[in-house]
Amino acid sequence: MTEIFGVPTQALFGQLLLGLINGSFYALLSLGLAVIFGMLNIINFTHGAQYMMGAFGAYLVGQYLGIGYWASLIVAPVLVGVTGVIVERTMLKRLYHLDHLYGLLFTFGMALIIQGYFRYYYGSSGLPYPIPPELQGGIRLPFMFLPWYRGWVIFLSLAICLITWFLIERTSLGAKLRAATENPMIVRTFGVNVPMLITLTYGAGVALAALAGVLAAPIYQVSPLMGADLINVVFAVVVIGGMGSIMGSVVTGFSLGLIEGLTKVFYPEASTTVVFVIMAIVLLVRPAGLFGKAATTTAGVESTSVGSGLDGGKVLNVAMAVMFVLLAIAPFFVYPQFLMKALCIAIFALSVNLLLGYAGLLSFGHAMFLGSAGYVAAHAAKVWGLTPELAILAGTATAAAMGLVVGAIAIRRQGIYFAMTTLAFAQMIYFLALQVPFTHGEDGIQAVPRGHLFGLIDLTNQLNMYYLVLLIFIFALLLVHRIIHSPFGEVLKSIRENEARAISLGYKTDRYKLMAFVLSTTICGLGGATKAIVFQLASLTDVTSGTSGEAVLMTLVGGLGTLLGPIVGAFVITGMETYLAEWGQWVTVIQGVVFVICVMAFRRGLVGEIAFRTGKPL
Repeated sequence: MTEIFGVPTQALFGQLLLGLINGSFYALLSLGLAVIFGMLNIINFTHGAQYMMGAFGAYLVGQYLGIGYWASLIVAPVLVGVTGVIVERTMLKRLYHLDHLYGLLFTFGMALIIQGYFRYYYGSSGLPYPIPPELQGGIRLPFMFLPWYRGWVIFLSLAICLITWFLIERTSLGAKLRAATENPMIVRTFGVNVPMLITLTYGAGVALAALAGVLAAPIYQVSPLMGADLINVVFAVVVIGGMGSIMGSVVTGFSLGLIEGLTKVFYPEASTTVVFVIMAIVLLVRPAGLFGKAATTTAGVESTSVGSGLDGGKVLNVAMAVMFVLLAIAPFFVYPQFLMKALCIAIFALSVNLLLGYAGLLSFGHAMFLGSAGYVAAHAAKVWGLTPELAILAGTATAAAMGLVVGAIAIRRQGIYFAMTTLAFAQMIYFLALQVPFTHGEDGIQAVPRGHLFGLIDLTNQLNMYYLVLLIFIFALLLVHRIIHSPFGEVLKSIRENEARAISLGYKTDRYKLMAFVLSTTICGLGGATKAIVFQLASLTDVTSGTSGEAVLMTLVGGLGTLLGPIVGAFVITGMETYLAEWGQWVTVIQGVVFVICVMAFRRGLVGEIAFRTGKPL
């Protein structure tokens, strides 16, 4: 048996084929994302769910209508594309005039709805979808065996990518599309129906995702979760290639698939993170990606700050005092375990709101600081034998140090590139937590001792533990209150509103954003470390991107850019997860619905709406 670099030839080419297959799906999916972003400026987080819908569409039309694979290649993408058109015409078009953030959050909520619905009806296990008889079998090459179906997938994916690129870059239709996104008013004067053109463009991008799902069904089976993890990789592909770059998505998709395949041969442990490592490196060298144009916009968000003056400050202080009293007596009426969870998550939401609501920076990987602090605190308490206060400090310090490193890199980027950089680091931390020995992989660190606070107060007593958590929460809230009402906080708000003007006034905005990022990650780590001690567990759940998304949802529900909003949002969302747990996957659907409603019609949130109507900052 021949070898290349010490690896059997057949094994090497087998992994390269697998990488090319994955690259085909990366290219098709990232192509759809690039079309939607380049033409509509919408970051479509629903893309993974639409990929899954394509696979299910092929499965369902085969089961109930008797439509075979070849017809499904057309029928399923068209059906899923039509659902995309309906969503675009009824809801998504209302967000075009807003910051990219709202389109991203809306599509994230839609993804939760779709995935939750399919998981409820079909479970999480895969459903088989047969390879068409015409493509069964394969051919024996001198160096490997090539299945006909996999060769077909590579060929069709490449053909569709090149045809799409040609239509957009080399035809009059593509010229109209590009012109419509840059100056729709002028294009309308030539008799072009711009809204319809945009709608069809979005539908075509969705159909490309669904087509990838149909192609994937015979290889990976049909599962509600098949697009959940893949979408993060595809976003990385798009960012590396350049947001909106058609050819960049195609070239990068196939290239990264091959690199991933090679990594599986020579260093399998890194195969799940190599794409995100490359993404972080590329963004350092070329902030707009390999084929992208320099970003010209920032990720500023709508200001929700209202009211001012002494009376407004008094209202906020009274509201905080009443909240503290209610929380002090709450464990005598409400289950303390629920209250402690809600308070820990509220600290997490406060940290996200400090960054997003006051600095205008969306971190889509903030859970890495929550989870990492939890792991360190749990390990320190269980293995090193540290007292709980020292374990919590160790976890918090870890999050602060990580925030300094990640922030120093991420704040050089703007807008979606900042969010994607944090997501890249979060994915690396997730896979690191899955593999390093001290985290115990999927089992997590269990049976973490609560110990005695300062060697005196027994924290195995629920009330003792609760009041410690309450004190930590009060400290975090007062710290955030001090930050946002200080001169430093005023500078952050000015950066959020108009960074260029802040720079013209002489402020070193990158330094302020880095300080805000580190403060945010430190507070986040405090919540994560406390949570690990309270629940005597540190697990992978706390480092997933879904957890980061939940924290953003909490700030939206409560009120983005308000002090008390994230706390209200944390209690609402945690309450839903706790008291609606028996509803199973419907909880995910409900969360998605809440997400969509907040983005579409309730962007001020609960506390934000009260603050707006009363004119008092809360």
